[in-house]
Amino acid sequence: MRRLFPFSVAALLLAAGCGGSSPSPTPTAPAPIPAAQACDALGGLGATLGNSLAIYSGTECSHEVGPVVKLNLRLFGTSAGTCSGTVIGPRAVLTAAHCLDGDVDEVLVWFGTGPQYPAASFVYYPGFAFNQSGFDVGVVLLGEDLPRAPAALLTSRIGQTGEAAIIAGFGRDENSDTTRLRAGSTTVSAVTDTYLHSAYAPPSSSICQGDSGGPIFLQQGGVWTLAGISSATSGSACNEGTNFYLRVSHPQVIAFIRQHVPNVVER
Repeated sequence: MRRLFPFSVAALLLAAGCGGSSPSPTPTAPAPIPAAQACDALGGLGATLGNSLAIYSGTECSHEVGPVVKLNLRLFGTSAGTCSGTVIGPRAVLTAAHCLDGDVDEVLVWFGTGPQYPAASFVYYPGFAFNQSGFDVGVVLLGEDLPRAPAALLTSRIGQTGEAAIIAGFGRDENSDTTRLRAGSTTVSAVTDTYLHSAYAPPSSSICQGDSGGPIFLQQGGVWTLAGISSATSGSACNEGTNFYLRVSHPQVIAFIRQHVPNVVER
């Protein structure tokens, strides 16, 4: 499993092959969700603004509504990369621990339009070390209410192989652009004790640098519900390999989230 780094110049070098050819991946079922419906899952109006390569094979969505955000990471006032996240409480954003555990002393939350909201604090799973210990989950806490309705977390079940899913984030595109929100559909290819997997195979979508910490949604009771956090990939490019999403329903993960976001909504 390869860490999906926060987007930065180094990450761009790691992902230089995102627009090129790829080896034959393990096939998944055709993505069954039209692009406009992928944007609908984010709470939007289904506005389709054009295709792009990040979320790889995804669709650009309206910035005006929806819980998915871009996290601008800083150290001593200088950019330290970008990640994605999801609003899960009036003043809380869920993201990946590996977005927060490095050289970061400031996090700015941005919806793709309007002002940036400075974090009052942020925290990640105690003892987290990628592929070594802990869980790849973190929470960014704000000092004021965010102007979006929070997403509900899927904790009543773990997901099923073959299930349709939607992924979203502010990850890079073919021009290394990380200023646009995109969503796309994929299929759950495996479920483990800790992760949901999705193996990339056209026409499904895939995560790319900058999508770290973003959501994967599954349907529960007819509602698209946050089931996991974009954590890592097995491929060396965005158009190959398997994506890994930390399950929010894992007992230790949801306990951590509840500790820091007591009012989180669960389904």
